[in-house]
Amino acid sequence: MRILVVGAGAIGGYFGGRLLQAGRDVTFLVRPRRAGELASAGLVIKSPNGDVTLKNPATVQADALKDKFDVVLLSCKAFDLDDAIRSFAAAVGPNTAIIPMLNGMKHLDVLDQTFGAERVLGGLCAIAATLNEKREVVQLQPMQAISYGERDGKLSERVKAIDEAFKSGITGAAASQNIMQDMWEKWVFLSSLAASTSLMRTSVGNILAAPGGRDFLLGMLDETSAIATASGYPPGGPFFERVKGNLTTEGSPMTASMFRDIKAGLPVEADHVIGDLIARADAAKVPVPKLRIAYTHLKAYEKQRVE
Repeated sequence: MRILVVGAGAIGGYFGGRLLQAGRDVTFLVRPRRAGELASAGLVIKSPNGDVTLKNPATVQADALKDKFDVVLLSCKAFDLDDAIRSFAAAVGPNTAIIPMLNGMKHLDVLDQTFGAERVLGGLCAIAATLNEKREVVQLQPMQAISYGERDGKLSERVKAIDEAFKSGITGAAASQNIMQDMWEKWVFLSSLAASTSLMRTSVGNILAAPGGRDFLLGMLDETSAIATASGYPPGGPFFERVKGNLTTEGSPMTASMFRDIKAGLPVEADHVIGDLIARADAAKVPVPKLRIAYTHLKAYEKQRVE
């Protein structure tokens, strides 16, 4: 099985690196700068689950990409999706499976329109990782998970083959027969955390310590959950209790990566993570006043950032 990992940043570098470490046929689609870094220093992973340096990992640049791959693992940010599609389009053949690990749902429509829905699986990952100043992949916490599956819930032969390959190198890899529910539940949690910590510019613990903070966090969760329910994917059970616990843990240092990107002056996925939720809320006539305030805040940040 030939696997093309689009990018070798924190997420692509980690999961692709673990697959490469396990002896899988992995190629990284990268820009010239990253290709040079990987050629000279290798792909370096610093992790609570074990450090590794992978010398001379196979790389390719977009203008030299000609071969078709069995799997394309896509881990870019939403605002880079169009560029990413152009970069890996030549690798997609009749039997290629694309596994997107982007947040939200909007990207599925874009990928479907470009490559056909039959080539696009559902997918998500849960990991806290970053690139340090040495451009090494640093996993910040032991947690790591990646899920993938057919969007109709069937356990297909191609998903079984992908599952076998991924489990050989990635602890926490799992095929899912409920991938759309899984993606919606992650979106509910992520959007609640991102909207709250970005708007308040601080951690969950600090929000909880402020007057009205608990009601604010749980109100944001109520709004995102209502949108998921109206869309046919009601969150609940152990997931909902776990998320509620994460958002009500006093002293929690938890923040969303979106908030950390704001602090660093970087682009954010305002439209993909929050704006698309609001559009779905409007279509279902679900009131979301807190989400609207958070979205206005994010769009104002984007405006300020480009001035």
